[in-house]
Amino acid sequence: MPSAAATSLGYQPPDGGWGWAVVFGAFISIGFSYAFPKSLTIYFKEIQQYFSASYSEIAWMSSIMLASMYAGGPVSSMLVNRYGSRPVVMVGGLMVATAMVAASFGTSILHLYLCVGVMGGFGLAFNLQPALTIIGTYFQVKRPLANGLAMTGSPVVLSTLAPLNQFLLDSFGWRGSFLILGGIVLNCCVAGSLMRPVNKKVTLRDNNAGAPRSNGAAAEEAAAEDTNAQSVDLLTEQERNESSKSGGFASRFVDLTLFRHRGFLIYLTGNVVMFFGFFAPVVFLAPYAKHQGIDEYSAAFLLSIFALVDMFVRPGTGFVANSKWIRPRIQYFFSFAVTYNGVCHLLCPFASGYAGLVVYAVFFGLAFGMLSALLFEVLMDLVGAHRFSTAVGLVTIIECGPVLLGPPISGALVDIFNDYKYMYYACGVVMLVSGIFFFIMNYYNYKKLEEEERERQSVAMEMRTNCL
Repeated sequence: MPSAAATSLGYQPPDGGWGWAVVFGAFISIGFSYAFPKSLTIYFKEIQQYFSASYSEIAWMSSIMLASMYAGGPVSSMLVNRYGSRPVVMVGGLMVATAMVAASFGTSILHLYLCVGVMGGFGLAFNLQPALTIIGTYFQVKRPLANGLAMTGSPVVLSTLAPLNQFLLDSFGWRGSFLILGGIVLNCCVAGSLMRPVNKKVTLRDNNAGAPRSNGAAAEEAAAEDTNAQSVDLLTEQERNESSKSGGFASRFVDLTLFRHRGFLIYLTGNVVMFFGFFAPVVFLAPYAKHQGIDEYSAAFLLSIFALVDMFVRPGTGFVANSKWIRPRIQYFFSFAVTYNGVCHLLCPFASGYAGLVVYAVFFGLAFGMLSALLFEVLMDLVGAHRFSTAVGLVTIIECGPVLLGPPISGALVDIFNDYKYMYYACGVVMLVSGIFFFIMNYYNYKKLEEEERERQSVAMEMRTNCL
């Protein structure tokens, strides 16, 4: 395998120390980014009645917030590349807080679209990408574990915000709740303050030294086997510089050469298909249970079971992915997680009664947690930590379409057939196709990387022979 991409950073990431404080900050930041839009659905019914709006009109508020969060990815990436993660996360926290306070004085549904949807969504984008990016600067050997712990923030924050929002709504109404949420979300600023830049002067790599003392040969082996090696670009540095000169303003801040990176294109293509069936099974789990005659509280408890399993699976997945058996071929582990999700959805309609749905919720939580813990780790594995900020920005803006359209399309299937099982079949097929695509293309990519490495070694030996 080629050498690890981390070596191109010019320093050895500390893999610990203050990095764990950074992981805690990312835990909070990522948790609010993913959980906040979902938790606001508790207020929809009261807001709908207040403004005499239709359900579709009120549902757009959460959709616009998610779409803005994904669409703001490239802007967030450019700011991170220019100013670093800490100030961007803190500004994002201030933006979301300001948006919620302004929304509490809203006089129309359009006001909420602009404040909560657009401004709040962009604020969450400024929380998500920097938190994901900075982990790669602090961790190399333990990076899958660190990413798994940080991604656990989503189910933990969601399970906390859901009952809290219900209490706030009952006590203060939606306007008072939005004011209080504006204060709560300022914790993102505290999380951002923990994200100080890594001290590269202290951790400079000594080319004459052996493996890092703290991790010994195991650390060197993990770094060498890390498939971040896939970030060995298809372009030379000279080609990248020429592309930057010809590309103008955008190329100076966004690495457009990623669209010529084989691993990145595989990841992007598979993810665009996958996201059409990624969120809908979660959104429709409780309505599906009610459709089968299960009472509201029992149906809602299915989501609690799902979230609880998800909460524990994410760090566990990070631990497994960090092992010496999985790390060198982590892309296959991700492919399995996607395929496993698809199989779960295909089997869901065969679950009979409430006990069957509880079993599905457990296995689905396991599958969803595995996929979520690996989702950004495998991207960093492909492109390297030094290009991850731009890569995640480009991925999120392209994924904005399927994220926005996936649940409505799935809902349309329910309306057409008046049955949820066809929606689960469709989502299962989409996820299964994506998983098979990932397995095939990652196998191809690994083989090509091995061929390219053999060619590089052959050329290097020839040059040494000629010099002698």
